This record gives sequence, C-alpha cells and structure tokens, in this order.
Amino acid sequence: MRFAGVVRARQRAQLTFQVGGVLRSRSVEIGQAVEQGQVLATLYNPELEPARNASRARLAELRAQAAQAEREAQRSDQLFERGVISAQQREQQQARLDALQAGVASARASLSQTEQLQGESQLRAPFAGRIEALLVEPGEFIAPGQPVMGLAASNGLEVEVLIPGHMLEGLAVGQQLPVWQSLADGQLLGRVVEIGQGSSQGSALYPLVVALEHQAARTGDAVEVGIGMPSDDSLKIPLAAVMRLSNGGNDGLAVFRVTDGRVERVPVQAGALRGEQVTLVGDSLQAGDLVVYAGLTRLSDGDSVELLP
Repeated sequence: MRFAGVVRARQRAQLTFQVGGVLRSRSVEIGQAVEQGQVLATLYNPELEPARNASRARLAELRAQAAQAEREAQRSDQLFERGVISAQQREQQQARLDALQAGVASARASLSQTEQLQGESQLRAPFAGRIEALLVEPGEFIAPGQPVMGLAASNGLEVEVLIPGHMLEGLAVGQQLPVWQSLADGQLLGRVVEIGQGSSQGSALYPLVVALEHQAARTGDAVEVGIGMPSDDSLKIPLAAVMRLSNGGNDGLAVFRVTDGRVERVPVQAGALRGEQVTLVGDSLQAGDLVVYAGLTRLSDGDSVELLP
C-alpha cells in the first residue's frame, strides 16, 4: 500500500526574537542559503539601549562606593586597634562594605541581563540551511516569541505519513522502504527513523517518519511511501458481528453462528483490530463458519434464520 506525504527538512525551526519591538531590517530572502551564526534580521526596541546604559552607570557608581567603603573599613580597623573607635563603629563600617559589595554583584547581574537582551535584538541562524518562509515584513511590530521566519537545514530530508495502527507491526527503525515521487518517474529509497506510538490528533492513524538521504528530492515534493501489508493468517470476522453479553454477572463477547438454519450463540475471545475486522483467539470458530453481522439485537439463541441469496 502507498501512503502520501510531503518532503520536508529533517532539521527545521521557526525563528523568533526573545524581545518585542519593530523589525528594523531583514538581510535574507526566501531560498537564500545562510551560515550558522549569520545575522538574519534586526529589531528596534527603544527601551533596550537606555536600560543597558543605566545598568552600566549603576554598576560604576556602586563600584566607586564599594571602593570608598573598603578604604574606610581599613581605616576603621586601624583606629579600632588604637582604641579611637568602638567595636560597634567598626562593625558598622564592615556591614556597609558588605552591603555595597552585594549591590555591586546585583548590578553586575543586571548589566549582564540587559546586555543579553540587547543582543537579542539581532536574530542569528542557529544552524546552516536555507530560508523557507518569511512571516514578518520590516516595519511591523513583533511580540516576544512571535515566529519571524522559517529555517530548514539542507543536510537531510524526511517525509511523514499517517498509517493505520495495525500496519505498524513488522516495522522497525532503520528498515528501508520504497518511496515514489508523485510527479516524476523513478523510485527512491527511504529509511524508517521514527515510529509513532500515539494516534495523530485523536484519529486511528499513526505517524511514520521516513528519511530520504542523499537522493534527488526537494522540500515540498509530493511523494508516496510504500508499506507492505503485515502477514496474518489468524481467523477474522466482521467487527459488527461481535456482541457483548452479560452472563451471570460476567461480561463476555459472543457471536451468532448459523448452523442448519438456526443461530447458536458462541462465546469468542477477540484479539487485535484490523480495520473493520477483528481477529479471534482460540478455536471457538472455524474457517468457513457463517456468522450473523446485522440485526443481532433481534435474535435469540436457537432462532431460525433464512440465508438470502
């Protein structure tokens, strides 16, 4: 069976600024190759630079006060040794020095934060690749965390397809699968890199990611991934033929088997679901048995039925 998907970059990212402001400039266009660390866009925020300058000035002020307090603490030690000042006055000088040194450390951390925020006004490429989407134009206001552009690495491609859960059996990471390009002839070779363990958005389909390495494909190409049907020789019956009964307080599953024109209730044990069918465990039914799959609520054990042509 073939499942359709769209080729995408293995490594991709939606790039954002960590601060808000107006997009001042953008130095890239869609499809342009960029290097890791390259500046892609710059942001203007009127609060960033003044905040950094204020932090620098505050740090310089506290450093000067701390240096003066240290000199005064040294003089108070000498005066205390001569008996000129009391121990309490000496401790007050030392406490003032400690407080100013703590203020210097706090101001240094504040300056580091404002300088980091100032650096966030430049958007840099986290890895080498190509620009695949531009979401904001220069002059527009950008909120913190708002996507600005999409970046995709060029060192690996993949395709994600959604398949029924029962077809995951027999698949393993590293397994090779055939891949066909929908608009071109020829067959590619894919390798399973991820197998979904949960259904997608509450549906009965599960994601399967297949890598396409060093092959003639591009992001956005429509492809089809071929997956072989799992071999299963177990007995199956329509899911609609199974009913749940309460027998002496014990719930169980059963079907109505037709024998010589009469229905007989037969307990069964269900296995895995296969689309609209369910596999059976045990030998309560045999291949070739006839079972009722419609009108179960109107039948009782032993009722006679007529098989329609």
